[in-house]
Amino acid sequence: MNDQELFAIGWKPHFQQQLAPDESQRAIVARVSAHHRSQILLLGEKGEFRVPVQLAEAAGEVAVGDWLLLDEESHRAIQRFERQTLLYRKAAGTEVKPQLIAANIDTMFIVSSCNEDFNLSRIERYLALAIESGTQPVVVLTKADLSDRVGDLRRQVEQLRPGLLVESLDARDPRQVGVLESWCRAGQTVALLGSSGVGKSTLANALGADGQATGAIREHDGKGRHVTTARSLHLLRAGGVLIDNPGMRELQLADCEEGVTELFDDVVRIAQQCRFHNCSHDGDDGCAISSAIESGELDERRFVSFRKLLAEQAHNSRSLSERRDRDRQFGKLCKSIMTEKRRRRGER
Repeated sequence: MNDQELFAIGWKPHFQQQLAPDESQRAIVARVSAHHRSQILLLGEKGEFRVPVQLAEAAGEVAVGDWLLLDEESHRAIQRFERQTLLYRKAAGTEVKPQLIAANIDTMFIVSSCNEDFNLSRIERYLALAIESGTQPVVVLTKADLSDRVGDLRRQVEQLRPGLLVESLDARDPRQVGVLESWCRAGQTVALLGSSGVGKSTLANALGADGQATGAIREHDGKGRHVTTARSLHLLRAGGVLIDNPGMRELQLADCEEGVTELFDDVVRIAQQCRFHNCSHDGDDGCAISSAIESGELDERRFVSFRKLLAEQAHNSRSLSERRDRDRQFGKLCKSIMTEKRRRRGER
């Protein structure tokens, strides 16, 4: 196993420590680079190869960015290495179930544009997700050439969290995109997340990712067409790897309480000053939140966003927990039925 080749695509001591010395002699290590309906595309020291989903997920469900140990002959997964980070959301639609986004990400590029797409509350969603997972967030404001308010928009984003890294650029200009390459060196994994049409594919191309299609800007709303249709891992010019993601029309949070409360620690701090611990923050007597909004200390939009995200993740977390309980109960029922059938066959 060529450790140098694996290091270039994100292999770290965290994974090496999980590998028994004798295992490397009879198995291969590879990283999930794309997840299709029936096949998983893997990237290892000898390049890319495909494995049926059933073999790749023999050691558990996989996401793009996961590391697998596979039998050298059958390519059946023996082990899915413990993840350093995992990004997931509630799957789109009415059914409450988790959807894996990407695994083992070092840096999340949260992409928003400087035109009509700019939305602070949407950026906060991605920030909460990054904080919860332990991934470093960097907000990238694209289409800076289309706005005369770039400085103001950048300041608004910087105020969302102390020390938040924000870059504004024209993704078509390689020189401007160069400011992002320090996060894209060999051994580093970055992920692009954002809504459709904000310029993620253009940005990926500028960073050196291969084969990214781009869409033209629509004149009536300044948005690009959604062109990335599946999560995929790409080698970058600076030496690292990038996971591109389809544009997300919906990003609902689940199991993200720590991420939300850390992002909104200013709101939490003010709320702790309320006279009553069960204050509803709707104009109650002695409500510190209401006083802070009236004095201008706290932006009402920010408080509304905090309350919405906290309630949303709590609801989805409960629903996901209930779903897991139902699945476990169904599994136990199936097991008891099969046990009873085997018992009856034995009595005949």
